[in-house]
Amino acid sequence: MSDMNAILAPGMLVRHPDFPDWGIGQVQSNIAGRITVNFREQGKVVIDGSRIELVPVFDA
Repeated sequence: MSDMNAILAPGMLVRHPDFPDWGIGQVQSNIAGRITVNFREQGKVVIDGSRIELVPVFDA
């Protein structure tokens, strides 16, 4: 898996590829591959960036 998550910075908007019903999330932090995202419908989630590649949202 490519490390597209490395470009994610606090404030960026993302979607989880496996859980589209979570809605758009805002990156809170990205430290050593652990990405904390606050999703509209799921709340705060910590994601292992080595296992899940989040999808950046630019048109929200």
